[in-house]
Amino acid sequence: MPEPEQTSLPMTSLRSALQRASVSWFAVATLVALTHCLVLVCSVDCAAQATAADLHLDLKSPFRFVAYGDTRFHDPKDTDAANPAVRVALVQAIAAVSPAFICFTGDIVYNGDDRNDWKVWDSETSVWREKKIPVYPALGNHDLHGNEKAALDNYFQRFPDLKNSRYYSVRVANTLFLVLDSSLDEVSGPQGEWLADKLDHVPADVDFVLVMDHHPPYTSSSDAKMFGGGHSSRKTERTLAKMLEERQAHERYRIVFFSGHVHNYERHEHGGVTYFVTGGGAAHAYPIERAPDDPFQSKEVNYHYLLVEVDHQQLKVTMNRLDLTSGKARWTQPDSVKIAIPSASAAVAIGR
Repeated sequence: MPEPEQTSLPMTSLRSALQRASVSWFAVATLVALTHCLVLVCSVDCAAQATAADLHLDLKSPFRFVAYGDTRFHDPKDTDAANPAVRVALVQAIAAVSPAFICFTGDIVYNGDDRNDWKVWDSETSVWREKKIPVYPALGNHDLHGNEKAALDNYFQRFPDLKNSRYYSVRVANTLFLVLDSSLDEVSGPQGEWLADKLDHVPADVDFVLVMDHHPPYTSSSDAKMFGGGHSSRKTERTLAKMLEERQAHERYRIVFFSGHVHNYERHEHGGVTYFVTGGGAAHAYPIERAPDDPFQSKEVNYHYLLVEVDHQQLKVTMNRLDLTSGKARWTQPDSVKIAIPSASAAVAIGR
């Protein structure tokens, strides 16, 4: 019985079929790659947020608020991340002061995506909610640790008034707060454009523009960690500071900057702007090497919070230092400074 005849495609048809298949696979691969790139771009651009919350707290001058940060709320049994006794003592002392609100310079928790860390926050700061003290936070690098989406979900769950805004403004009496996310570009892109617009349209009745982020534009600490810890300032914040100082030269209102990240206290003055580093909220602290011309000099660890007293045309910032080395809280006020807007004649001279 003869074998069935085998059929075969002509060589030219086979080549054509292979070419069509290659083109199809290339198109699919290209589409997948482009989709992946779009997802990556969106993850960066969308993180910058499309709009920013504009909050308002109905107060009149005088009023006072607290600024501090780098608390690292975390399992109290883990004393490597932070000093839990100091953290609790600071929270209680701040509650006793009864500030109108609290400004947090970031690193609220140790790991932002850890629900248990946020539960420690919930528990240890419950007295603030009992006293109805609002909290206005800036995002720190630890607040974004781990899965960023989970970290932001945890963060915004605690601060619903922010409406998912990573940067935002708060108007309080004669002050305007501009809260920045230093994990995003602060001088360009959506956040930089928003900041420039806010500074271009500061209301005439504002005496103080208070800027807050996590990373400091100026610090005498460094990445060399000479005394066991520290961070150098970054180019992005130095660029931000230059922009603020250029604006300050032509404005009547005073710009004051609050940041954290460095686990100590510092005060710097440049171009008419006063910069505070207030990262002594309980994260493992260290001394820093101070520059000879630093307005505040100290070779010590400085756990602390800042009490800011705002009045008409002036404010006063006082550093409240906590020492628990003896087992008993010892409070001192080693630094205090008054900041005032220029007189009417000086304001005319600078053109505002």
